[in-house]
Amino acid sequence: MKDKLEALKEEALAAVQTASEPKQLQDVKVKYLGKKGPITEVLRGMGKLSAEERPVIGQLANDVREAIQSAITEKVEALEKKKIEERLASEAVDVTLPGRMVQQGNHHPLTAVIEEIEDLFIGMGFSIAEGPEVEKDYYNFEALNLPKDHPARDMQDSFYITEDILLRTHTSPVQARTMEKHHGQGPVKIICPGKVYRRDTDDATHSHQFMQIEGLYVDKNVRLSDLKGTLTVFAKKMFGEDRHIRLRPSFFPFTEPSVEMDISCFRCGGEGCSVCKGTGWIEILGSGMIHPNVLRMSGFDPEVYTGFAFGMGPERIAMLKYGIDDIRHFYTNDQRFLEQFKRA
Repeated sequence: MKDKLEALKEEALAAVQTASEPKQLQDVKVKYLGKKGPITEVLRGMGKLSAEERPVIGQLANDVREAIQSAITEKVEALEKKKIEERLASEAVDVTLPGRMVQQGNHHPLTAVIEEIEDLFIGMGFSIAEGPEVEKDYYNFEALNLPKDHPARDMQDSFYITEDILLRTHTSPVQARTMEKHHGQGPVKIICPGKVYRRDTDDATHSHQFMQIEGLYVDKNVRLSDLKGTLTVFAKKMFGEDRHIRLRPSFFPFTEPSVEMDISCFRCGGEGCSVCKGTGWIEILGSGMIHPNVLRMSGFDPEVYTGFAFGMGPERIAMLKYGIDDIRHFYTNDQRFLEQFKRA
């Protein structure tokens, strides 16, 4: 019996030493120490031994079991250590290699201008309002004093989806919707940035899709001088403190009186150059006092409330601010163009 146990011990220890992965060690453990293993069979047959042999064989069997279990445990630890060392060796980083620069993104020039304009007007007490780009004809035209037979509709060739649904041609519907939500109670002081759509032929200065920012202020005793003061602050903040503005009479169906705003040329200081086409002035935006019909259709009493509105194209502002000569640069995603506007 002693010889058998010693032979099993040597056989098991040899199997442990030749094992190269944890699964093989598990198989050795089951084979020699399991319930059906040879050592267990020896212990079960101890009843046939004499009283003198039992304690000797029992002690030897336990010693063999412990020796095999200890060898298996040590081998498992050795295999795990080896695996970690191999992984560390394969994942080693050569700290002497030059690093790779991380490419950093940046604001699109158009986005930067829009955010600058938003921050400027928020600082003057305006809030930002948004509305749907797929709009009802009523809010896009009729609520803005443009009934279906109005000739001014021809100024905006539109993308109609149905007879009463279209892609908005300006962000003015947001103004109409916002005033309607106030149920005739002022003040209302908002700007409305967003995409608009018109059936224009794309060229250096026109696009079928572009951005627009419109502003609206409705309250008691709002005057044209308030509009002029607001636009003067805007012009000086965007183009320099030495800018001057002038308001020229114009026509828009939703404002009366209507004016267009020019700023003194920031390139030549008013002397005349290619930017201002020799006039010394650059047209920036359209504006005016809100037409009484627009106030009335939105639920405001024009005898009590007055207001002003203005609208500008951020692309034009950005083109003037950065000297960009083609509106299509904003939408072609040419990285060579965009990289010119990386912030310091």
